[in-house]
Amino acid sequence: MRPYEVMLIFDADLEEETIRSAVARYIQLIESRGAEPGPIDYWGKRRFAYELAHRWEGYYVVLQARAEPAAMEELHRVLSLADEVLRHKVLRIPEQVYGKLAGSAPPSSTAAAERPASSAPDREEGSNEPEASGSDDTQRADAEATAADA
Repeated sequence: MRPYEVMLIFDADLEEETIRSAVARYIQLIESRGAEPGPIDYWGKRRFAYELAHRWEGYYVVLQARAEPAAMEELHRVLSLADEVLRHKVLRIPEQVYGKLAGSAPPSSTAAAERPASSAPDREEGSNEPEASGSDDTQRADAEATAADA
């Protein structure tokens, strides 16, 4: 079985109970085809960057599962036909990423307190992750300076 992650965007006008029951139906569907459901993360309502199906807001849900490709193809087919789902994406993910959802473990306050007060947060050596450029702060400062000059 292979690890998968599925992102669902529901119509934001739906009740949360309706969304949870729909997710339960989708989980039941893949379970009936031999899949093992993993963590489910309900992100809640988020604003879109652009209009999508005449809407500006959607309810996001991310779920993970271990399944055979045929089970996920069937889920994709069902999600494509579902009226309550605005968009969805089924992704095969690496084994080491499975079980780690971004919103499932909130950062602890003790970890922030233990971090050194100096410079940037610890990074692994050889990491390809770019550092923050600070461009937002620079733009804000430039705008304030321009407003002060006027």
